[in-house]
Amino acid sequence: MVGAVVLAGSPNDGLLKECSSASYEALIPIGPRLMVEYVCDALQASARVGPVVVVGPAEELAGVLASRGVRVVPAGKTVLENVQIGINALPAVKRVLVVTSDVPLLTGEAVDDFLAQCRDDTVDLYYPIVSRSTVEGRFAGAKRTFVSLKDGIFTGGNLFLVNPEIFPRCLPKGEQLVAARKNPLQLSRLVGFTFLIKFVTRRLSLQEAQTKVSRLLGIKGVAVISRYPEMGFDVDKPGDLELVTKILSA
Repeated sequence: MVGAVVLAGSPNDGLLKECSSASYEALIPIGPRLMVEYVCDALQASARVGPVVVVGPAEELAGVLASRGVRVVPAGKTVLENVQIGINALPAVKRVLVVTSDVPLLTGEAVDDFLAQCRDDTVDLYYPIVSRSTVEGRFAGAKRTFVSLKDGIFTGGNLFLVNPEIFPRCLPKGEQLVAARKNPLQLSRLVGFTFLIKFVTRRLSLQEAQTKVSRLLGIKGVAVISRYPEMGFDVDKPGDLELVTKILSA
């Protein structure tokens, strides 16, 4: 069994604000339930997931999730800080599954399939990716952010499996990478100019990307190709919310 941390601390101050007055994205209602409830349901439907902790607005969520046996703890200031808060709130486990609260189409089956592929205990970080053809085959017309590699065109899943013992030492470098993601010059200083050029020109392989990230963080990281597009479909635009509402209503 693995423990699970759901990240629900993102304020609703982006594009979804025009769809809902909820103070946090996790609190946006979809049909009869809040967005984060669907994620918790998927985790608890998994045969491989044990305790679940939600990091977010504790006052608003504690009562809603208490009946599910889900613990809610207040969020910090950054995403990576919230991951560590969630890890600290879990009982001792060898692996922690970290999930964002904006993937309401996630299913227990998809979670089980991902975890079944994470068999090597020497790997510190597993991250799912989904091919463009898989996503578009399930969600025709939906706009996603894709990355072109030599191996294919992929989008990232909104969860990862981490060894909690190594996470604290990854925080400083991880925060730098997150801060530099929209600054090409700063990013090239971190990852290397050659790496960045290969990425921009679509000559970067999946193996090269894995190796670079592993070296930067001082860990062993592996990407897993998933056949479940639900984990790559996060709700961050009004169109996403409309599509997800239709699917869940059906």
